[in-house]
Order: sequence, then C-alpha cells, then structure tokens
Amino acid sequence: MELQAALEARTSIRVFSDEKVPLEDVKEMVRLAGLAPSVNNYQPWRYIAVLNKELLGRMADMVATKIESLPASKSIAAKNVKTQVTWFSTFFKDAPVLLALVTKPYETVLESAVELSHDEINRLRNYPDIQSAGASIQNILLSAVDKGYGACWLSGPMFAREELESMLGVKSPEKLLAFVVIGKSRSPHNPKNKPNLADSMEVLD
Repeated sequence: MELQAALEARTSIRVFSDEKVPLEDVKEMVRLAGLAPSVNNYQPWRYIAVLNKELLGRMADMVATKIESLPASKSIAAKNVKTQVTWFSTFFKDAPVLLALVTKPYETVLESAVELSHDEINRLRNYPDIQSAGASIQNILLSAVDKGYGACWLSGPMFAREELESMLGVKSPEKLLAFVVIGKSRSPHNPKNKPNLADSMEVLD
C-alpha cells in the first residue's frame, strides 16, 4: 500500500473479529516501529506483546477498578461519563494483540555541559522522549493498515499504570507509556472526517 493510502485509510478500530494475528506480522510491525525517529537516536523504547486472554482480562479489570475509584463530580452525567471512559479504556481485553510500549530514560550530552538535571532538560525540550514514542506508535498504526489490520492507540489504561507495570514485569527506571491494540476489524470502518490542516497552516515568508 502506498503511504498516502495508508494515511488516509487509518482510523481507530475498537471492535475486532476473533481472527488471530500471526506472530510474524506482530514482529514486523514492531520492527517498523523501531525505525521511527527518536531523541539522539537513542530509541528509548521496547514493546511487550500480550496475547494471553486471561492476563488481558485481569489488566482490564484493574483499569476499571482504578477508574471507578476516581472521585466523581456532582454532575448528573458523572456516572455515565465514567462508564463510557471505562469502556474506552478496557476494550483492549477483546483485542487479538495488545502491544505495551515501555520507555526508558534517554541520555543526553547536554547534561555534561549545563547545570541542569535530566528532568529539567527534558521539560525544557518539551519531552522529546514522549514525542519519540509517539512517532514509534504512528509507525505501528500505519504498518497495521498496510497489512490489512485495524489498530488503536490507548492512553486511558494508564490510570492504572503502576499496577499494569507490576502485572507486565516492568521495573524502574522503565515506564509503561501507552497501549496499541491490533486485529482484524469486525466490520468495515471509514475514517472520520478531519479538518484540512493545510487550510489553517500559517506561512511565514
């Protein structure tokens, strides 16, 4: 598939068929994820592929528990909103493949030249490690489309990040950052209409 076609066809898929995703396809998508640009070419990431349904169910239950424990506002819609957020944060339990993106602190040469901590430099640079991770995830989303799969990027499960890290064996200084789920869509999905950024682009010449 041409790049432009993959970009235009990509949309978030949240309901999957029971068809399995061959492990070789998963490995290839992760390989392509590693080709993304990263801060200092440090590639501060790795992926964990979760295929075990029992584990996925326990992970989803933990996320639901954490969301339920969040203090509710006095809005009459609070219960419905929390229910909706819970679904959007736990549907991963029914996906054929869940990829957990784990990041690690990157090293920067600037730390040897200025009297600033790593965290201060990271903040001033607007978190290039997280930006790098986003590029890696985009590679997975596009490669999934290219191979005929659907995928979705999730941050909602991070309500239970520490508990999920324990369940996945992630230990400091690594940190769980996001999930990507992959599988065959249960039904056809058309991409959502989105504004043309070129129409609002500011040009300084």
